[in-house]
Amino acid sequence: MKNPRVSALLALLALEFISCTLLTSAAFVQVVVFTASLAKYADPLLDLLDSQSVVRARLFRDSCCPYEGNYVKDLSVLGRDLHSVIIIDNSPHSYVFHPENAVPISTFIDDPNDQELIELIPYLNAIAEVDDVRLVLAHFHNDR
Repeated sequence: MKNPRVSALLALLALEFISCTLLTSAAFVQVVVFTASLAKYADPLLDLLDSQSVVRARLFRDSCCPYEGNYVKDLSVLGRDLHSVIIIDNSPHSYVFHPENAVPISTFIDDPNDQELIELIPYLNAIAEVDDVRLVLAHFHNDR
């Protein structure tokens, strides 16, 4: 059984870490949260994570497309040209419509040493300056 104090500390560290990543990212990109979760569950968590209101939009399960038993995040609902849109997600099923726009990440599971989002910040900063993120992401996919 998990120690509740350790779990609470990990939750606080994760909250602080994600909040820091959001603030850093928002300096050079528009941050939109697109989740397959229901709004009634995700909104309270996003309120905690985004205390500085840097998230420009929140999209939930009702914005996803059911496809082959999964909820797919169709980036076209953002109403933006996809040459400037990326999706960072741990589930390849969620970006099956737009794999060329995806930055795959690992699932976070109670690892206080997880630095994956922080390690992406310089990369995100670099692709914020390109004309078509998909061209850069193609190289990223080949390097992984």
